[in-house]
Amino acid sequence: MKFFIITGGCGFIGVNLIKSLLLQEQTAVLVIDNLTSSSLTQLAKVSPYQEIEDHELDDKDSWPRVVFLKGDIRDETLAMRACLGADAVIHLAASTGVIPSIQDPRTDCLVNVIGTFNFLEAARLNGVKRFIFASSSAPLGDQFPPPIHEEMVPRPKSAYGASKLAGEAYCTAYLNSFSLETVVLRFSNVYGPNSTHKNSVVAKFIKHIISHEPLPIYGDGKQSRDFIYVDDLVGAILLALKGEQIGGQIFQIASQQEHIVVEVARELNRLAEKHLGHKSPLVFEKERRGEVRRSFSDISKAKRVLGFVPKYDLKRGLEETFLWFLENQKE
Repeated sequence: MKFFIITGGCGFIGVNLIKSLLLQEQTAVLVIDNLTSSSLTQLAKVSPYQEIEDHELDDKDSWPRVVFLKGDIRDETLAMRACLGADAVIHLAASTGVIPSIQDPRTDCLVNVIGTFNFLEAARLNGVKRFIFASSSAPLGDQFPPPIHEEMVPRPKSAYGASKLAGEAYCTAYLNSFSLETVVLRFSNVYGPNSTHKNSVVAKFIKHIISHEPLPIYGDGKQSRDFIYVDDLVGAILLALKGEQIGGQIFQIASQQEHIVVEVARELNRLAEKHLGHKSPLVFEKERRGEVRRSFSDISKAKRVLGFVPKYDLKRGLEETFLWFLENQKE
């Protein structure tokens, strides 16, 4: 039986990952989440689970395939006890987003830097073989010309980018100092089903459309991003779990397609007219500080080393996501 720890496992990416992991035989998962930006409702949608308390962490032999513990990654004692007997840690938990990190950089640092350190150290001391770190393109900041790739020098524009860069650095250090097989995956802008609690652009726009509210565009709407459908991203995580001789490496995980924000809004409005018979007006607001102007990724390394090939283009992915939201409006 393979035993995986997923921090932040009740979140959007986590529940989609668990759904895929459970398709594999002889796989068990411990989900650790403080539920500040997620819900057990989403976990229940993909799997039955047993909720445990801290004192039950030492009784892993009696657990079912999915176990949930409400806990905070800043708790080093919890991290140490949770990692005992684990085959891999998939570290998704984080304080996410550029704007929240500018508003509260201290919390961003404590969660993203100390929280990551706690689980790296717990993995090391418990003999965990592999540590998957969910990073972002934010450490790279503005890079000209895009696409961005793994050889570029990081220049973060926000506290969020800086804290994720610190996590990447600790992963490299733990590989070189302690031979812990760390793998850094720099996620681009992920979207898809089970993203009810996300406030990223795709989920936010869809929720506004369903509620007959305007779509807020910050700046001129021509800032670009690389949007990746969640099933493609989960596929990259699974490849990183089983890849050979990839310890210490960083991979851009994206669609390698550049799309501007206004384009996304217009495509979602097209879907709204098709499925709901209405659309939402675009409202242009002041540009926000700390945000990158252009960002899309060169994924040739992930293709070559991991065998990663995204299957969803933006149009298909947006329609799948839109339909999921329509079917789950009451959540």
